[in-house]
Amino acid sequence: MLNRIVSIIGALLVFCSLTFAGEPELIPVDPVMIAPFIVLLAAIALGPFVNKEWWEHNYPAVAVSLGLLTVGYYIFIIHNTPRVLTTAHEYFSFIVLIGSLYVVSGGIYFQLRGKSTPMNNVILLGIGAVTANIVGTTGASMLLIRPYIKVNRYRIKPFHIVFFIFLVSNIGGAITPIGDPPLFLGYLKGIPFFWIAQYVWWEWLFVVVLLLLIFFIIDERDYKKQSERVQERVEKEGEEARIGGIGNVGFLMTILIAVFIENPMFLREILMITAAVLSYKTTQKSVHEKNEFNFHPIKEVAILFIGIFATMMPALDWLTLNAAKLGLTSTSHYFWATGTLSAVLDNAPTYLNFLTAAMGLHGFSIDNSAHMHEFLAQHWDYVQAVSLAAVFFGACTYIGNGPNFMVKSIAEQSGIEMPSFMQYIIRYTLVFLVPIYFIFWLVFF
Repeated sequence: MLNRIVSIIGALLVFCSLTFAGEPELIPVDPVMIAPFIVLLAAIALGPFVNKEWWEHNYPAVAVSLGLLTVGYYIFIIHNTPRVLTTAHEYFSFIVLIGSLYVVSGGIYFQLRGKSTPMNNVILLGIGAVTANIVGTTGASMLLIRPYIKVNRYRIKPFHIVFFIFLVSNIGGAITPIGDPPLFLGYLKGIPFFWIAQYVWWEWLFVVVLLLLIFFIIDERDYKKQSERVQERVEKEGEEARIGGIGNVGFLMTILIAVFIENPMFLREILMITAAVLSYKTTQKSVHEKNEFNFHPIKEVAILFIGIFATMMPALDWLTLNAAKLGLTSTSHYFWATGTLSAVLDNAPTYLNFLTAAMGLHGFSIDNSAHMHEFLAQHWDYVQAVSLAAVFFGACTYIGNGPNFMVKSIAEQSGIEMPSFMQYIIRYTLVFLVPIYFIFWLVFF
């Protein structure tokens, strides 16, 4: 019954998104209405820890109920239905993109050649970080997570998956508009396609190399702790490389090309859905079986993000209306503010809000192409700070970026006991990412 309700709500969101083509209204919101978003975050963080079985059965009800509470406030209290319709459109575009990439990549089978030694893992994660800029963080994550798990099957640990989320699902995609949604929004607002790569590639490399070095130290220590039997199996593994479902590469390229289509409205999403359906129908069953492909990970993301997209509306609207009052006057301020909120809010609108505020601080308008050109020439460091923070800090939580939850779900289906929401933050984000970002801030900002 609950699944039917969720399906109906999802269908209504799609219908709403298809009926709206105007601009949303920006109406002041009661800060109290940020509470449902905080409650949902707390539920995602504590639910699996307090009662994992209950949470797995009831998270759709929690997410949808809190989302409906916020939607009701917007429609019946402040009469801002256009804002709800805009959010429905954004959610529809979001889920179509990551869903189509999930389906198509699930039809491509890789068997990697090599052994799960620490150095080989570093090379694989490095390749994943680069690939994220070519096929996006979602595409790279879905293409590589299953081969990565299989090649490490004799000694896979939670930290292997967490560093994959750090490098492939987030930080890797920081130098092209294809890499991560915030950068694509910047591209649509007039930032040249190769501007980010030109100005921040060395900063990207600094963080990627530092994380790979830390991962190597941890993985080397873990490898040495393994029994001789495990080490022998790892050393003898070295299977021949194989690939299946190669025809799906064409569908993958269709999705990536469709990302750049703006008009006519919804042609982009239609092409993505078509590519996903054709991919699923034409992929051999044996390829899906080898990938252990099923729809559970994308279903979990779709349901949770219905609640996240709905409940974060008041938080984003409040931020938009009060950004100029927050006292942000330096690149450091914008780096930490954008990053902190990108860890728990959708990093794309967070990026756009702070980029708008940074341009307004210097008397420029984000909707004026000439202003964008001048802003990049005179204050490029603000764009640098906002762009990197939005992408980097998406790795700080499971909800910081769409692929994070899907990677977690795929890992759990493979029998890997992943850290809970809070454990992820305490054991990995605070221990590794925050110190690295602090060092990064000291060096570059």
